[in-house]
Amino acid sequence: MTFAAYATSILPGLSSESVEKALAVGLVAILAVIHGSSRRNSGGLQVVFTILKVGVIVVFCLAAIVVVDSPQPIRFFPSSGDGALLTSSAFAISLIYVSYAYTGWNAATYLSSELENPQRTLPGILLTGTLIVTVLYVALNFTFLYSAPVDSMKGQVEVGFIAAQSVFGDLGGRFTGLVLASLLISTVSAMTIAGPRVLQVIGEDFRALRFLSYRNEDGIPSRAIYVQSALAIVFILSSSFESVLVFAGFTLALNSFATVISVFVLRYRQPDLPRPYRTFLFPIPPVIYLVLTGWTLWFVLMNRPVEGLFGIGIIGSGLLVYFFSHAKSHAR
Repeated sequence: MTFAAYATSILPGLSSESVEKALAVGLVAILAVIHGSSRRNSGGLQVVFTILKVGVIVVFCLAAIVVVDSPQPIRFFPSSGDGALLTSSAFAISLIYVSYAYTGWNAATYLSSELENPQRTLPGILLTGTLIVTVLYVALNFTFLYSAPVDSMKGQVEVGFIAAQSVFGDLGGRFTGLVLASLLISTVSAMTIAGPRVLQVIGEDFRALRFLSYRNEDGIPSRAIYVQSALAIVFILSSSFESVLVFAGFTLALNSFATVISVFVLRYRQPDLPRPYRTFLFPIPPVIYLVLTGWTLWFVLMNRPVEGLFGIGIIGSGLLVYFFSHAKSHAR
């Protein structure tokens, strides 16, 4: 949906809701076909767009800082009164957007069965990947705020295009916006690779969803890819960008919250279970994560109840399927 918003902003003659939805659906469908075909096609596409994305973000940030003569009057250090802002419901809800921006930091774990020696390589992959993304993400947001007036970006999806126009003018901004739009292909592509691996494992674990475990001759969970892409298309066609973002961010955060709690449950129930991965300063990191995530989820539920309750309903339906499938397997 963001890709479509960027694309139609660059070509204002095409700016309409139906065109945006058509572009968004088309992107999801094309990537589903590519990633559902072979490892060579899937991996090659992702490598190319990831390298392009990192390179363009670095060049854009450096160019903007060099070109802008009059930076925006924005303070990047705390000032008096910020303490109250940091404990407000508005800030808590904004963290859902921020956490969603980092979604995928743990996606390498979904492909751990396809990695060589994951116990040795996976921690380094997660730490290095998260650090690189953090630096790029903060640099990009700094550049946006440094280059363009906040009022011009408020409530807008295509903030990169708006910032590019402020830096390079109308023509340069449109070209840069086109490049930034192409970078979003990498984001959609990455989730098309990672998400279906979860569906595949669910299919392997539960007989009722066994059809999701299917792999094609190249070992790709093609059926899971097509199912996830179909669900994404349903969201694109049925709701607004903001509603989807809040719902998805809330649901993902709730899932992560439950996953981190399960670490403590598992350690209590199975204290002697082999644990090849170690958590630095355990239990401090997971406790901090649970407190911050729980605080954010509570404020989202209070201030955006429709999206929050819909997310809880989705997870609740998943629990029903789980218990039904578990009871049926136990009966057998």
